[in-house]
Amino acid sequence: METVYDFKVKTIEGKETTLEPYKGKVMLIVNVASKCGYTPQYDGLEALYKKYKDQGLVVLGFPCNQFGSQEPGSEAEIQNFCRVNFGVTFPMFSKINVNGEEAHPLYRYLKSEQPGILGTEAIKWNFTKFLVDKEGKVVERFGSSTKPVELEEKIEALLK
Repeated sequence: METVYDFKVKTIEGKETTLEPYKGKVMLIVNVASKCGYTPQYDGLEALYKKYKDQGLVVLGFPCNQFGSQEPGSEAEIQNFCRVNFGVTFPMFSKINVNGEEAHPLYRYLKSEQPGILGTEAIKWNFTKFLVDKEGKVVERFGSSTKPVELEEKIEALLK
């Protein structure tokens, strides 16, 4: 049986890895974009990461260009944008698709574990968030409009 730790992913620097290094941590997995109305959420995601990383939280950013072409840049451009504009220090990964035939296997898994409203699996927009517990169980999905700060209580409960 597949777990969230089994999927191959590429870091934003192009190194192939899996999510295995995050085993035992609470993960917040987010499809991100640089030119989106929700892009300011990078601030909130970084704030969560800084506040809770020593307690076992990791935020994982997966750039995606499927929604209004809001992530057109190269990996280097994305990484630079995130660091310069939002001081992002949490792990970022290579650009992926989250919907359709070319959807990354990790996102297929996340969507099947936590479907959206009315059981639909498709990701509706950038900054959809998946909360994964220390055992790798995908426990909840949050839409783009859910601000990172609104997740604090749920994250704290999973970190205990």
